[in-house]
Amino acid sequence: MGKRYYCDYCDRSFQDNMHNRKKHLNGVQHHRAKKAWFDHFRDSAAILYDEQTKKPCRKFLQKGICDFGPNCRFSHMSEEELINLKRQVEDERQHREGSWDRMMPGRSVEEWLSRREKKRSALGCKGDVKNKEDSEEGQTESDVPQHLLSIPDLPPSLRPPPPDI
Repeated sequence: MGKRYYCDYCDRSFQDNMHNRKKHLNGVQHHRAKKAWFDHFRDSAAILYDEQTKKPCRKFLQKGICDFGPNCRFSHMSEEELINLKRQVEDERQHREGSWDRMMPGRSVEEWLSRREKKRSALGCKGDVKNKEDSEEGQTESDVPQHLLSIPDLPPSLRPPPPDI
């Protein structure tokens, strides 16, 4: 038995030679399986746009099932599903815009990093002698920007120091 080729999209294997592989990769079943795989990763805005441009499938609306299934050129979404999808797209858009607005509370990350570096170098020159006013002033100035705290797995050097007890 020779080498076998396994297609992840179609979940099948066959003898690996140029003729068989070319026949499989150009086949309708492979193209459908590949399209179905990549459709899993489409964003909801693209899905909404495609569904809005399609006409409703009469057979699906009448019987609840369509012979073509996901390959049907007509839409199988109900009005309620379209409304939910619109709401989801709008929520995602607001979340993106809202997180971008939160990222700019008056200063950028670069400004914060430069201030932090200046402060560290100044502390290195002064030594550990500081009065209480300097430490309180420094604490408010070196606060980590809010949008950095929302990032998962933030490096330890960028995490805020633990509160002193």
